[in-house]
Amino acid sequence: MGSTMKLYKNNHLIFAITLTLAISNPSFYTVEAAGFSIDLIHRDSLQSPSLLSPFGRVEAVLQRSFNRSKTLIPAEHSPQSPSTETVPDESVYLMQFAIGTPKIETLAIMDTGSDLTWIQCAPCKGCYKQKSPPFNPASSSTYKSVLCRSPICDGVKSGNCQGTKGECGFTLKYGDNSVSTGDVAQETISLGPSASFNNIIVGCSHTARGTFSPSTSGIVGLGGGKESLLRQMGPSIGAKFSYCLVPTSAQKSSKMHFGDDAVVSGAGVVTTPIVTKNTGTFYHLTLVGMSVGNQRFDSDSSKKSALEGNIVIDSGTTLTFLPRDLYGKVEAALKQQVSLKQIDDPHKKMKLCYDVTNMKDVEAKIPEITAHFKGADVKLKSYNTFIMSTKKGIITGAKSAMCLAFVPAGLVPIYGNMAQMNFLIGYDLVKKTVSFKPTDCTTAI
Repeated sequence: MGSTMKLYKNNHLIFAITLTLAISNPSFYTVEAAGFSIDLIHRDSLQSPSLLSPFGRVEAVLQRSFNRSKTLIPAEHSPQSPSTETVPDESVYLMQFAIGTPKIETLAIMDTGSDLTWIQCAPCKGCYKQKSPPFNPASSSTYKSVLCRSPICDGVKSGNCQGTKGECGFTLKYGDNSVSTGDVAQETISLGPSASFNNIIVGCSHTARGTFSPSTSGIVGLGGGKESLLRQMGPSIGAKFSYCLVPTSAQKSSKMHFGDDAVVSGAGVVTTPIVTKNTGTFYHLTLVGMSVGNQRFDSDSSKKSALEGNIVIDSGTTLTFLPRDLYGKVEAALKQQVSLKQIDDPHKKMKLCYDVTNMKDVEAKIPEITAHFKGADVKLKSYNTFIMSTKKGIITGAKSAMCLAFVPAGLVPIYGNMAQMNFLIGYDLVKKTVSFKPTDCTTAI
């Protein structure tokens, strides 16, 4: 293979071979890793460097969820550029990895709702301020430029011929008018102490403006599209990954697992199919109904085609955006079953809130809510379904509100990360399934 690669070095066939190996058969370029795990840090947890007050953290969480929900729109419904993938910096879990040779450690946003992994690179003429220096590709012996009009460039959804010096460029436009532009390249990505993956297609951003956080260098794309980091790692991890998200109040990191370490098995596991739609970036599941206590409500969808894949499971959205027919039934059932005083949301964003000031054993007053996916019933705790907020006022003093963390969806229903906390959630991209296992994620290895 080595002599063949050299023979065609100056021919477009080299790019066809590279594209096939880097995307269709990523194991050619990777160091085999049977299984490994890394830490995830919630950006609003006590481990995060955020300076916001508790009330401010909740305010930010809610605003990010509503912003992001507006961008997870199928291409046929979206008036925006087809390169739009997610709201930048709206994902809430931060992932540490290393890039280049020698390795440069960096922190970026873990996002299951986008594909291309990109970070800020020198020279950075129009970049947002970040705490660590931008990555310098000139200092890495494994950095490889991708030429414009090559099969690799053509295979990247956001790729174009607007890069520097005839190289492939990329442009990602976002729902809040933020933008990231730069060059498409291949580089070595290292996860954990021993897993390294060569010739990974990445974006090297030279201009990034908008609502990006200085604590992060970019975005790690973990969607289902072919240029996502997961797809490129492919056979070397068995196309499997999982995560276990701790509640934001916990002073511990969440865990993300790859390969053999990502297998979800044992008592209590339930599994539902992934439905592929549109670009294949998002992980669509089929939500057939919801239960509040002993009351079950099935979807009103009369067409099977409309029901299949009717909700996106997303790590970057905090709230759950239910199909409108199901949301109305859930809200009505809660109003009937919960004997607490209803109040207006202090943040003026949520629809159903209760006054829990100075109350004890609040959890006992909340009925169990179950999400009925196709073939999988996921029973939720109160911390999966209600978000707490305390606002201090000069006259009212400290007032605590407990608000339903479900809201009616727009075009795209979303199963958010609050509903996923304290579940080991495994994705098998070969079998096209998502599995749920109730787990205390604060003690999970």
